[in-house]
Amino acid sequence: MPKMKTKSGAKKRFKVTGTGKVKAQAQGKRHGMIKRTAKFVRSARGTMVLSDSDAGIVKKYMPYHR
Repeated sequence: MPKMKTKSGAKKRFKVTGTGKVKAQAQGKRHGMIKRTAKFVRSARGTMVLSDSDAGIVKKYMPYHR
């Protein structure tokens, strides 16, 4: 069997923790900060852990990062 390929977009955007959870940046912070509320901008700082259903999709894209 040949090696499976990792989706190059997924490897740039997600990291898998040691316990197998998937970390991702908060969405909605690229541009247009003036129209966002201060509460949204504060809560979208840093990284967040994806839900189990979303993490399952991402892990299919990254077969060797388990």
